[in-house]
Parts: sequence; C-alpha cells; structure tokens
Amino acid sequence: MLFSLNRAFSVLVVGLFIGTQIAIADGPSDNMVDQVRRVPKLGVEVSDADRQELTDGLKLLRTKIEKLRDSKSPLAKELLPDVLIFHRAVDQALQYQEFFDAKDIVAAKALLQQGNQRADQLLEGNAPWTKQTGVVVRGYISKIDKTVQPYGLVIPASYKFDGSEKHRLDFWFHGRGEPLSEVNFLNDRSKNTGPISPDNTIVLHPYGRYCNANKLAGEIDSFEALDAVKKQYRIDPDRIAVRGFSMGGAACWQFAVHYPDQWFAANPGAGFSETPDFLLTFQKEKLTPTWYERKLWRMYDCPGYAVNLGQLPTIAYSGDIDIQKQAADLMAAAFELEGMQLLHIIGPMTGHKIHPDSAKEIEARLTESAVRGINHSPSQLRFATFTLKYNQMHWLTIDGMNEHWEEARVAIRPDGDVLNVATKNVSALTIHPPKGLPVRIRIRIDAAPVQDLPESGEFVHSETGWKAGKLSGLRKKHGLQGPIDDALMDSFIFVKPSGACRNETVDKWVRAELDHAVTHWRRQMRGDAIVKLDSEITAEDIAGSNLVLWGDGQANTVLAKIADKLPIRWTGAEVVVGDRSFDGAHHAPIAVYPNPLNPEKYVVLNSGFTYREYDYLNNARQVPKLPDWAVVDVRVPPSSRFPGKIVDADFFNERWEIKSRK
Repeated sequence: MLFSLNRAFSVLVVGLFIGTQIAIADGPSDNMVDQVRRVPKLGVEVSDADRQELTDGLKLLRTKIEKLRDSKSPLAKELLPDVLIFHRAVDQALQYQEFFDAKDIVAAKALLQQGNQRADQLLEGNAPWTKQTGVVVRGYISKIDKTVQPYGLVIPASYKFDGSEKHRLDFWFHGRGEPLSEVNFLNDRSKNTGPISPDNTIVLHPYGRYCNANKLAGEIDSFEALDAVKKQYRIDPDRIAVRGFSMGGAACWQFAVHYPDQWFAANPGAGFSETPDFLLTFQKEKLTPTWYERKLWRMYDCPGYAVNLGQLPTIAYSGDIDIQKQAADLMAAAFELEGMQLLHIIGPMTGHKIHPDSAKEIEARLTESAVRGINHSPSQLRFATFTLKYNQMHWLTIDGMNEHWEEARVAIRPDGDVLNVATKNVSALTIHPPKGLPVRIRIRIDAAPVQDLPESGEFVHSETGWKAGKLSGLRKKHGLQGPIDDALMDSFIFVKPSGACRNETVDKWVRAELDHAVTHWRRQMRGDAIVKLDSEITAEDIAGSNLVLWGDGQANTVLAKIADKLPIRWTGAEVVVGDRSFDGAHHAPIAVYPNPLNPEKYVVLNSGFTYREYDYLNNARQVPKLPDWAVVDVRVPPSSRFPGKIVDADFFNERWEIKSRK
C-alpha cells in the first residue's frame, strides 16, 4: 500500500512539473514570427574555476575513452556508448552554453565522475551497471548521424540477470522541457524513477532527440533505444506498451496509430493528437497554411489513423479541467466515426496532471492487457494511412498508393476460405494470412473475381483490375516516399560543395543554409551532422547514406554527376520544373528524390529538416513544412518559418515525376 501511495504522489509531482514547463514554454505570446525566442535559451555563464574543473574532467574521460577505443575487448567495444554519453553531455553543455542553472554545473561534475568510474570499470573488464536494478542510464550510437544518444531505464528489483524470464517493457515519453539538455536528462534519469514503475516491468525513457514530441529523428531515436535495450535485457516482444503525458502523450498517440501491431497497449495522456485544432485551442494561433502544409499535417495528425487502433487497447487519460483534454476528445470523435469507442479515463476536477485514482485504474487495465499480450493473428483487419512511411499492420502491407497524402484504406474480412478485401487509394498490397485460417486461401479484392492467393502474397492493380504481382519501375515505396524531411530519418551526409555556384546570390544563400542546417541539427536534434566535401564522397557513402547535396552542378561535383537524371533542371540561367521556369540568377531548388547513383537511397538538394525557429516554440508545429520539391527566391532573406520566398512547391507523383498542372 505504501508503495502505491508513493507512486501516486510521484505521478502528481511529475504532473505538476510538466504542467509548469508547458505554462512557461509556449502560449499566445509565441505566435509572433518576428519575435521568436531562442530554443533552447542560452544558459548561465560558467565561472573560470568551474570551466577549468569541467575541462579537466572531460580531458581525463576522453583519455580513458581513447583507451577503450583501442582495446581489443569485445565488452569495451559493445559498452563504450554507456561511457560516451557522459562525455558528450557535459562537452555539449560547456561548448554551447547549455547550463541553464547553476545546479546544472553541479550535476555535470557528478556525471563526469560517473563517466570516469564507468570507464575505469570497463578498462578492468567490468560493467556493474549492466547488472543494476533501479534507475540506470545507457547509450547507443545512432545510425542517423553516428552520435551517441542517451536513454534511461528503470529495471525492476524482480529482474533476474541470470534467469530466462522475459519481461514486459513500457515506453515512457517525456513531456516538454526546453532546458532538457543531455546533462539534465542524464541527471534526472540517474536519480528518479519517474511517474510510472509497474511491477515486474522495465520502463524505457527515450531522450527522443530533445524536445520534438518524438517525431522525425526523435521517432527513430525511440526505436533505436528499444533495439539497444533488447540486446542487453530479456524483453517480451508481445508485451511492449507505449505511454506518455503532455508532449509525451502526443508522442504516444502517433506511435500508437503508426505502429499499432507492435504494442500490447497504448496509454496517451493529455498532449495533442493533431495540429490545427490544438494550435487554435491551446496556442490561440490563427493558421494560414499552404495547401501542401495542410497535407503534410497528415504525417503526424492521428485522427485520420484512428481505425488502426481497433485492435490495440488504448487507454487515454485527461484531467477534467485540462485544456489538453482536447486531444483525447478529438480522438474519441474519430473513434466514433469508425464505429468504435475510446476508453477515456478522466481525472475529476484535475488540471494538467494525473489524478492518483486514475493512475491506479490505468495500471490495472494495462496489467490486464499485458496478460493477453499482442494478438499477431487477428482474423480481420482495418487499416488506414496517408503515406507509405507507415504502411504495415500485422499480416497486411500496403506497397503502393495512387496518391500520397490522401487516405489509403484496406479492410479484410474472411468468409470461409475467401478473404474479402476492400481498398481505397491503393495500387499494390501484400497479404500473408495468419495461422488459423483455412489451408487454401482465395482472395476477392474490391468485388473482383475470386483468385488464388499467390505464394508471395503480392497483388498489384492494373487497368484490368487486381492480379498477382508487384509494382515495377521507379515508384514511391516504403522508405522512399518523401517528403524532404524523411531523408533525415536515416543515415545522411551533408555534401559540401568544393566550388562556387554559378550565381553569387545563390552561392551565399547555399552556404548560409548549410550553416543553418548544421547548427540547428545539433541544437534541435542533438546530433552532429556528418559533413563531407563532394570530393570525399565514397562508394560506401553512396551505398549506405542519403546524400544532402548543397550547391548547384557547378559547385558540387556529386550533383554534377546526376544533374541530367533529376526531374528538376538547374542551370546558370534558369531552374526548370516541368513546364515552369525560374530565373537562375536568384532562384534555387530544394528537393528530395531517389539517388540515381543508388535508387535505394535519397538525394536531397539544399535542405535540412524543413521546420524552422518559429516552429520550435510549440511541438505541434514541428512537422514537415515543405513537400517533395520547392523553388526558393533567395533575394528574400530566410525567416523563422521559411528559407526564403517559396515561389512554387509540390509533391512528385507516385512515379517520382513532376505532376502536370494542366
């Protein structure tokens, strides 16, 4: 009983803390595009004595890290990220003035001591933190930019390191916290259990690349952290849940609707579930989006994906008087449109925190769902998506769409030995029926004649209807479907031009935007963008990474090799997109496209992630702002919203071609 009361009190305290962070972080005062405050803010000044002490501690730790790198011990290689997290956290805070309070400096000194202790232990062939219960911080090397990223764990006292039992794991996505540097994250996760600690459950706290509601690179961070945990601990893949509150609740909604077959339950609390209504309700922001921004909201807006939660137990929570109750209310309405009912637990007379009675009910319901685990073989499915980025649920995969960012749907219902399949906006799909259905399966798609299920399970739509087969030629497909921001959700390299662009105005813009992209990748995505000169790009780089090419064909030799294979033609005189032409003296293209040198990877022209400083002020704004291509008038200076004046922009069609506008 005492444990339960303590945990409830912890929930209340954390709820209050998160609420305070939200209150000071954003609001109507953050709707002025010409008065955008810095996120994160600059921290306090560090005294000479503290700076010297931190510098000496970093130097000592770096010496040990180099010894670990040189070690032939497999254990040292494997666990080096668990040491690197301490060095990077303190180094970044010291280098970029990200100690936001004098207490952060004290915490940094303690983290260096912990890092040096781990390094000493690892050099001796020991790693006691890997056998530690309670709170522990660890790290992994990200595939995106090869930087070390931290995550926190709570390992239950019941976990037996020499046992065989697999354990339930709950994600806990954190709330908004603009001062959440790596130092503050590691310090908190080294000391505090956090708002949840279910019995016999490992809790994973992803850092999520800082403060982006676990979107884009933050989304990938969560999966990379989970993969790292699976290598070190015995995790039951059928008993993984996603949970979070406030900004973390928003993260939970999108992980639930996009990956509904990977969790035994979802527990979103407060937060936001879509863009326009939340910003109007919470931010009092009058939106004037372009048509393509409105379409791109569909990447992370959850109501349109609500049908995917039909077989995922979803336990939403809101405080009765919390303005962010709006998120679950909208999702409840979306559920009703699908003939479903959302379980929405509401804390009575409660603001932006979790009521202790509600916390007990949530835990009880999650425990019940965990006993059942994931049903990987449902006999019927209903699935919706707006992009091939999120194209799979259980035994169904949508392989092709007629048009991206419009709703694609598949409903499958068995009738004896026939699977009745109804589709909308789908050009190709794969079906691998679950166990339990008749041995011989036949398929009827969209009321077409019944046909046998091919061994591959692949079907493609043609002029004569649905038939066994798959799409051919250059097509948008999972992992290569755009928009521009998608290229920065996997390994990428910024390819710096060794020469100058044909036009001086364009050249200055290119170099300023490259600097901006590098700076803000570190500031917002907490990594170091890999930057190479065009002359340094290798066959291995082309094979393994998306290439972000800066400059034109004269400045960038890699771009010169593929310029005639891209749908946008860029010469010194003009930028040509289909039947449209723009003066090359002061226009530049931004685009994403399959790399002609390796069509399994992207090339991007002249862009980092496409939301900018204004969007940092509220997490609901942090979504892609540009489609597959855009043309920028660089005479107009970049702003807090755009890299210049966007004079034209659009998506490529499903064959990666310029859309006709006639």
